[in-house]
Amino acid sequence: MGWTVTVPGPDPTALTQLTPLLFLERSADVFGDKRAITYGSRTLTYRQFSGAVVRMARALQASGIGPGDRVAYLLPNLPEMLVAHFAVPLCHAILVAINTRLSGTEIEYILNHSGASLLVVDTDLLPTVAPHLSAVPALREIITLDEVGRRPEVPSIDYSKFLERGSDDPLPFRVDEENRAISINYTSGTTGRPKGVLYTHRGAYLNALAEIIHSRHHPDSVYLWTLPMFHCNGWCTPWAVTGIGGTHVCLRAVDPALVWKLIETEEVTHLNAAPTVLISLANNPAAAPFGRSFTVTTAGAPPSPTIISQMEELGARVVHVYGLTETYGPYTVCEVRSEWAEGTLETRVKLLARQGVAYLGADPIRVVDEEMNDVPRDGETMGEVVMRGNNVMAGYYADPDATTHAFRGGWFHSGDLAVWHRDGYIELRDRQKDIIISGGENISTIEVEQAIVSHPAVMECAVVAMPHDHWGERPKAFVVLKPGAGASEAEIIAHVRGRLAKFKAPDEVDIVEALPKTSTGKIQKYVLREQVWSGREKRIN
Repeated sequence: MGWTVTVPGPDPTALTQLTPLLFLERSADVFGDKRAITYGSRTLTYRQFSGAVVRMARALQASGIGPGDRVAYLLPNLPEMLVAHFAVPLCHAILVAINTRLSGTEIEYILNHSGASLLVVDTDLLPTVAPHLSAVPALREIITLDEVGRRPEVPSIDYSKFLERGSDDPLPFRVDEENRAISINYTSGTTGRPKGVLYTHRGAYLNALAEIIHSRHHPDSVYLWTLPMFHCNGWCTPWAVTGIGGTHVCLRAVDPALVWKLIETEEVTHLNAAPTVLISLANNPAAAPFGRSFTVTTAGAPPSPTIISQMEELGARVVHVYGLTETYGPYTVCEVRSEWAEGTLETRVKLLARQGVAYLGADPIRVVDEEMNDVPRDGETMGEVVMRGNNVMAGYYADPDATTHAFRGGWFHSGDLAVWHRDGYIELRDRQKDIIISGGENISTIEVEQAIVSHPAVMECAVVAMPHDHWGERPKAFVVLKPGAGASEAEIIAHVRGRLAKFKAPDEVDIVEALPKTSTGKIQKYVLREQVWSGREKRIN
C-alpha cells in the first residue's frame, strides 16, 4: 500500500536566513573563553572577538553607515581585518576588501566603482592611495590603523578613536534576507578594468561550511593566515575557522622563515596558500617535517605533482581545490580515494594534481564545448569549465552586461580549459588566453610547466607562447632554479622532451631570478607575454 503524507510548509517568517554571522554568535557562546585570534603578543578570546565586532558595527552605524552601504578595507592580515568580516555585515553594510598590492590608480577606481562611503586603511599602505583620495567624492571618512609609526598624510581618524563612537549594546547576528550582498571582491583586472564580484550571505555561509569539511577543520584547528583575506574573503576562511571555533593566527606579511617559526611556536595545524607560496616554504632553509597533523589547502594555480610530493614529504596532507573570485574561492576539491594509496607515489601525486569534483553544497561541475554540450569523459577532449548554484556569485556589481555575458547559457563561464576524466574528475589544461596554438596543435602550458618543474634543479617556472614565423606560436619557458642548483637551457629542454611529445617542449628557456606575481602568488603571465610579444601582432591579455 502506498502512503501519501502531506506536511504543511513552514512559516517563511520563522526560517532563519543563512548568514556567516551565525558562526560568531555560536562560537562566542560555546567557546567564549577560548583563544580566537593571536597576533604577536595580542590575543582575543571568542567573547572578546564578538565584543570587538559589535563595537565596530556600532561605530559604523554612529558614522552613518547603514544597509547596503559599502565599507572599504585596505589592510594586511591583521585582527582588525577579521573583525571587519563580521562587523560590516552586522550593520547590513557590504565589505569591500581591497588588494593591498594594487596601485593608487587601481584603488581609486575600486573606491569609485563600489561607491565606498568609508575607508579603513593601514598607515603603511596609505602613501599609495593618499594622492588619489580627493578623486573619490563618495568617500566620507578615512579611518587609519597605525602599526608602523607612520603619520597619516590625509585628514583621518585613528581606529581606536573611531571605536569610541561605538557601544557594547548588542546587535542581532541575523539578516532579514540571506541573498543580501555581504561583500564585493574585485577581480585582478589583467584583461581590463577589475570587476566587482557580489557575494551573498547565503553563498558565504555555504562555502564556509564546505571549507570546514574539505579542509577538515575542527575546534582544535590553529589556522595561519598566509592567504590574503582580501582574496575572495580569504576563501571564506574568516567565517569557516570562526564557525568551528578554531584559532586564527594573523600574519602581516608572508616571510617563509617566520611562517616556519609560527608553525612551531603556535602549533599551527592548517594554512591555505597558492603553489608558489608552498614552493617558497618547501625550499626555505627552515623547512622541516611538521611533526604533527598538518593540512595545507592549495589553489590559485594548478599545483605540480612535484610540489605536492615535496609538501607530503614534509608531512602535510595536501588538499587541492580550484575556483575563481566568482565562485567564493574554491568550488572543486580533488577528493582523495583510498585506492590511490595502492599505486606508486608518482601516480598518486599526479592524481592529486587534478582539480577534482564539486564541493559539497555546490552544483556538479561541467566541462562543455562551444555548444554547451558536455565533452566526453576521456581525459583528452578539452572544453570550458562552467559552474552554477549557491557557490557562484550573484553577479558583477553595477555591470549587467558583463554579468549576462558571464552567465550565457545559464552557467557561469570560467574561461578555464579542462579535460574530464572517466571518474568524473576534471583536470585543467589552461586558461583560454594561455593556450599555445602551434601549427594547429594545442599545447597546454600547465602540462609543459609540470614537466619542467620535475627537473631536480628547477624551483618554479612559467611557460607562454612566443611568436614563430612558421608555426605561429611556440612555447617559451621562464625558469627559476633552486638556490645553489644549476641547469642549462639545453638540459631543461631535453628533460621535457623525455617526458612529453617533442613538439610540446619549449624552443627557448630563460633562466631568471624571479617571476612576476600577484599578491596571492599567481604568476602574471601577461607580463611575460608583453615582454615576448613586444612589437608583434598579438593581443596581450
